[in-house]
Amino acid sequence: MQTSNNAIIIGSGVAGLATAIRLQLKGYNVTVYEKNDYAGGKLAAFKIQGYHFDAGPSLFTQPQNIIELFELANEPVENYFNYTSVDVACKYFYANGKIVVGYANTDKFANELQQQLGESPKVVNDYLSSAKKLYTNIAELFLNNSLHKRKTWFNKNAFIAFKAVKFSHLFKTLHKHNSSKFKSPEATQLFNRFATYNGSNPYKVPSMLSLIPHLEMNEGVFYPKGGMVSITDALVKLAKKMGVTFIFNTQVDRIIHTSGLVKGVVVNNQNIYADLIVSNVDVYFTYKKLLNNTQLANRVLKNERSSSAIVFYWGIKKEFKELQLHNILFSNNYKEEFDCLFTKKTVYTDPTIYINITSTIEPAQAPSGKQNWFVMVNAPANVGQNWEQIKQEAKANIIVKINTLLQTSIEDYIEVEEILEPITIETKTNSFMGSLYGTSSNSKFAAFFRHPNFKGNIKQLYFCGGSVHPGGGIPLCLKSAKIVSELIQSKN
Repeated sequence: MQTSNNAIIIGSGVAGLATAIRLQLKGYNVTVYEKNDYAGGKLAAFKIQGYHFDAGPSLFTQPQNIIELFELANEPVENYFNYTSVDVACKYFYANGKIVVGYANTDKFANELQQQLGESPKVVNDYLSSAKKLYTNIAELFLNNSLHKRKTWFNKNAFIAFKAVKFSHLFKTLHKHNSSKFKSPEATQLFNRFATYNGSNPYKVPSMLSLIPHLEMNEGVFYPKGGMVSITDALVKLAKKMGVTFIFNTQVDRIIHTSGLVKGVVVNNQNIYADLIVSNVDVYFTYKKLLNNTQLANRVLKNERSSSAIVFYWGIKKEFKELQLHNILFSNNYKEEFDCLFTKKTVYTDPTIYINITSTIEPAQAPSGKQNWFVMVNAPANVGQNWEQIKQEAKANIIVKINTLLQTSIEDYIEVEEILEPITIETKTNSFMGSLYGTSSNSKFAAFFRHPNFKGNIKQLYFCGGSVHPGGGIPLCLKSAKIVSELIQSKN
């Protein structure tokens, strides 16, 4: 029997959790179905022998997206969630021996680039100022609203955004833009890396993505106490207090829709009726499995998939003081690395390595005198490669690179190891081909080709999460939840 104002969320990723909270606060009776025995999707964690590892996302920016949810619920965020700002956003190590400390303070960072790379502080500050303007004038509009609704394009903010867009923002690559701004290849490489924030190629993405550094370098980097999973824990706790129902270890088999209107879902051969459905599942799988529409699923694949990753979770029985919370060991040939990822569909022999060590901020995240290393390299989406061989080769190359940097034998200190690769990412999180961000931004108009947050010919069906507008990563997933909530409100 159908009950008024019932809403079903399929998947409990961060976007699904935020959507559940927003809809519950709007008066819906919300039920979240999750196929795993835990919430959070990629934003999960695990422990081994006293080592805590965040399983997925490790960078925390724009805490205001989370704070807003608690303000809407009239709940004090500090009772659920605590975080602190980080003085060093990232530490960069180059193959030629140069080291750059990415201070969160923009003036200190500009001076660091002058001292280490010979860059003009004015050039650096102008770049970051431009990133802020781009974000304020353009991204604020497009990331917080549906691109597929007429009202988004017919207001004064849209006029401001159009006025701010330059030809080069769309028709000049991020690499060309950065290489024209900085005189050192190291600074260019540093700012090129922000294309990877949505799994893309800096040698193909439009220079519009030069706004991404604003989030980290102007607004700041933060660390959530308890690790990134504390975001998930806080949102689940808030959702439950608001009355959201969670059903774990339960996979939705199909979305019921007739005459262009959703009716509910099929779970364990039972029809569960609802007034609206929000899918927090990869949009490809939503069409392929939940709507049984292969044709629409294949349309999603017309847009190039984003990159994936191989992650080594290492318990290291030693402390390396030269490493920070976030660390990047750059490849000596960045262009070849991205050619390998997107053209050759493999991992480069000299990969850029990201090392996240939360125990540098919160010592309790590892046993005393030890560190929890989250070691990640970019990997291509899964197209049937020999991942066992790729993992072995990647690990060997990573160890050589780390040993050279730290003048050590890191393999002697690894006492715990778990590995994550694209196939496992797909299995655990329903991210098709293991792509971390759905589609890449490797085209001029990729933002406009990303799937909308609703389905026009199936009323009351909505989409949130990293595979749809506005994109992947925690801030954008939380924004997708807000967009969905506002779309639903405008319909009722």
